Amino acid sequence: MRIQLQEAINKLKDGEVVAIPTETVYGLAADASNEDALRQIYAIKARPSDNPLIVHIAEMNQVEQFASGFSPLAKKLAQTFWPGPFTLVLPAKNTVSNIVRGNQPTVALRIPNHPLTLQLLKESGLALAAPSANKYTQLSPTSADHVLTGLGDALPVLDGGACEVGIESTIVAVQGENWQLLRLGMVTEASIEAVAGSAAKKLSQPIKAPGQHVLHYSPRTPMRLFTSREALIACANAHIKSNAPAAALVLGSGAVPNCSYFELNKNVADVAQQLYDTLHKMDSLGAKELLIEAPPNESEWLAILDRLTRAAHG
Repeated sequence: MRIQLQEAINKLKDGEVVAIPTETVYGLAADASNEDALRQIYAIKARPSDNPLIVHIAEMNQVEQFASGFSPLAKKLAQTFWPGPFTLVLPAKNTVSNIVRGNQPTVALRIPNHPLTLQLLKESGLALAAPSANKYTQLSPTSADHVLTGLGDALPVLDGGACEVGIESTIVAVQGENWQLLRLGMVTEASIEAVAGSAAKKLSQPIKAPGQHVLHYSPRTPMRLFTSREALIACANAHIKSNAPAAALVLGSGAVPNCSYFELNKNVADVAQQLYDTLHKMDSLGAKELLIEAPPNESEWLAILDRLTRAAHG
């Protein structure tokens, strides 16, 4: 059910879970200090309890409520990329709920760049833990309709329109002056290196972060990636011969398959913004298989290639 801003604030303060918009994907939000509400997130998503949550805050001065260390490098990255699709993983204070941390010694934080959610955070005074508003490993939602279809009409959703970035945030762990890229996103590794330097050292211990499961971001329909348009078209033709129609996604102009297909402009920002919405549409067609043209294996496309590779795993 769609709700308005004040109702969302009231529900979150009362310990309920509310789906909220961000510029990346819709999040399933709860008060980060309310452990009963946090448990609801895990239950709704069927998410493993050792998979940490990202805490969304409104102001950089809130970092000190959660992190035991906010090094000059971490501050520099935050000042450069916040608000935006960029998450910092920092050493956590002992007072931060183990449920938020997934029993890790770190906490993940970001300031989202969505006006409605920033208003929600500021007016409520809450920090909100908010993983993607979908079942664990399934296709992420970039609209309120996606949330309601995936999690049911009874879930309260603050509708902020379509997400502008369209894929999940970049995640970077920082310990002192060392950093490590944990999840690819639209803030690229080159952009991070321009701020932090390229001499990133491995951190002292492995760090868990959302989105690292080998199978993730997956539609219900089986999905296959193709590195050439010709191979995709040949597979689509084979599906027709076996009377098991496929649906396809191609990037840019050129030859098209003889089946239901979607074509996205071959621009990285456009593809990111439209990717999940297109996959949701394809998933609703009743096809036997989704045939996806892979983007180039180039630095600016790596986050999209990562999502598609995990979605097609197995």
